[in-house]
Amino acid sequence: MSISDKNLSDKNYSNKSLPDSAFLDGALSGNNVSGNKVSGNTFLENIELASQDATQAVKAGIESDTQYGAVTPPLYLSSNYTFKDFAEPRQYDYSRSGNPTRDLLADALAELEQGDAGVITSTGMSAVLLITQLLSANDLIVAPHDCYGGTFRLFRSLADKGHFKVQFVDQNDPIALAEVFNHSPKLLWVETPSNPLLRIVDIQSLCQKAKQHNCLVAVDNTFLTPAFQKPLTLGADLVVHSTTKYINGHSDVVGGAVISKPPELAEQIKWWANCLGITASPFDSFLTLRGLRTLNARLAVHLQNTQKILKFLVEHPQVSKVYHPSLPEHPGHDIAKRQQSSFGVMLSFELDGDEQQVRSFVLALKQFSLAESLGGVESLICHPATMTHAAMHPEARATAGIKENLLRLSIGIESAQDLISDLSSAFFACVQVKLKQKAS
Repeated sequence: MSISDKNLSDKNYSNKSLPDSAFLDGALSGNNVSGNKVSGNTFLENIELASQDATQAVKAGIESDTQYGAVTPPLYLSSNYTFKDFAEPRQYDYSRSGNPTRDLLADALAELEQGDAGVITSTGMSAVLLITQLLSANDLIVAPHDCYGGTFRLFRSLADKGHFKVQFVDQNDPIALAEVFNHSPKLLWVETPSNPLLRIVDIQSLCQKAKQHNCLVAVDNTFLTPAFQKPLTLGADLVVHSTTKYINGHSDVVGGAVISKPPELAEQIKWWANCLGITASPFDSFLTLRGLRTLNARLAVHLQNTQKILKFLVEHPQVSKVYHPSLPEHPGHDIAKRQQSSFGVMLSFELDGDEQQVRSFVLALKQFSLAESLGGVESLICHPATMTHAAMHPEARATAGIKENLLRLSIGIESAQDLISDLSSAFFACVQVKLKQKAS
């Protein structure tokens, strides 16, 4: 990448818009943003819904121990359970098929997503795999052109083996969508906000189109969680989570979830989860349920920090572009206001520099860990081109807009000032490399 000859200190970024901060932090802080509508409710009403979610998350499974009256639900590690009588099983017989601890988590997530039932899986990718079992060899999946790298790899690999067909399209392109719906797809896979560019698609509009073609809709809601977005209320049939991320929130568990709306679909998902043996362990479910109880409290701090760091990045001369739906110029800004109760706490930005400068920036950070994943209490930085989306062909990454100077931030709950100071130091290190390059 060429280096601008302009003075490094006088770059004009006055045309950058600041984030819509009132909406950004309103969902959990209690700010009243009048006039914004989300699923037919005023934003204030949406705050009240978020408060109800917080109570549901905390109370899930509390006082469910009828034998001893334990406040916190017990952890059931047993792999098997005795039959009540000959040929008469109890509610549980084998933990792959069903487990009390895992079911508490599944029920809690189903309630929060306003679905009929949930299945907890061993990883987020096993949740994605689980949904593909609803398809036959000639069925077509329509996935976003910029979908998560792991999902891209799975869909492409299974399609190459003849399990189903897949097409990757820009779901904001009405012409491309109209063309692909002519092929009668069976599953529309939606990721909004997308990873890592935080593109937004209109879930309700896509669901309406899909229903006209008898096509199921599955939405990956990992980035927002049910605290910020409820796809089933917008017409989706299935919601997928990597519970590893915000739902658990402590980077010590891997897991996934599939929440279904139609009861008959829920039964199919449960059957396949048992058949494949991809249900989560009781201990992982216990930890995830414990993490879920603090979801709203953690998100409140994530939001505050995100707002401050967004403002810092938007105004910084070494940043060429910032990706976050709260920015008024973001193409999905208005859609996000309609279908989300917050703009979310993930963000990405493009550094104004080449590969060497990007490397120097990342390695200079002390408070941000260079790691994949997201949604933990600690702050992370990721270079998507070589990490989360390395499985994509370079051409596919280019089509998705994932550049070599793109960085993704998962903002933790540390002191915002400490995080900003760390970023400032990293930018300074980057500038020193840039000046040396110009001098050589």
